[in-house]
Amino acid sequence: MAARHEEIAEELRRAIDREEYAVGSRLLPETELAARYGVSRGTVRQAVAALTSEGLIGSRQGARRVVLASRRNQSFAELRSFAQWARAMGRTATGRVVSSGYRPTTAQDSVRLQIPLGVPVLHVLRLRGLDGEPVLLERTVYADWIAPAVERIEADCPSVTQRLFADTGLVFAYGEHLIDAVAAGAQDAELLGVRRTSPLLRVRRVTTTREGRPVEWSDDRYRSDAVSFSVHNSIGNNPLARQTGPGAASVSPATADGGRGTGAAPDLDHRAQASP
Repeated sequence: MAARHEEIAEELRRAIDREEYAVGSRLLPETELAARYGVSRGTVRQAVAALTSEGLIGSRQGARRVVLASRRNQSFAELRSFAQWARAMGRTATGRVVSSGYRPTTAQDSVRLQIPLGVPVLHVLRLRGLDGEPVLLERTVYADWIAPAVERIEADCPSVTQRLFADTGLVFAYGEHLIDAVAAGAQDAELLGVRRTSPLLRVRRVTTTREGRPVEWSDDRYRSDAVSFSVHNSIGNNPLARQTGPGAASVSPATADGGRGTGAAPDLDHRAQASP
């Protein structure tokens, strides 16, 4: 029989899945949760700690806990991080900064980050892995207002998303994504351990705060033998799934625009299945 804190943790996970707690919203205070479940605050803390370790919620000293992600119907607009996605399927995410430095804003940066030309922005090349195996290269450009906080994060931090929330209270809320395929160049091939010209899945994304302020834009390149995307269309929904391996993911229905030209991003389900 599960311990009481494990039962409460599962009830909270389901509440988050049902969007009783939306991404970016605050969890009820410990005293209210303890009263609701008829347990001590210590038991509630154990339950909440489990959700924090899974990346579903974030905590900051002196502030109420905030929902960072859900387990299902995870949309591109909610942006579950690579580390949260990996953790949700029982894998360990790794990260390593290959290079980092400031460059003047280009025309492309200016449009995507909505800042003037010439303003220094932070460019970071980060190699991500699953259980130590490299699967993703992130080329990310951070807006000038968040760049100093990113710089302070250690190079091997597994989840920049969670660290930025813990340090600054930032919640990545909305995004626009463009997915295509590219051939691996020399640097991509070397870092990902594939042959040059091997096909890579590329996701170009711009992410913003809940208020719509751009935080970053990124060119993410996945090894095609490690991660794939699938789309299941219907009149009312268009969930897009990211998964490891070549098999099809299990995708839950989610309300979305359906891709009919409004510019809204399709839903992303990160409940991935690991390769055998």
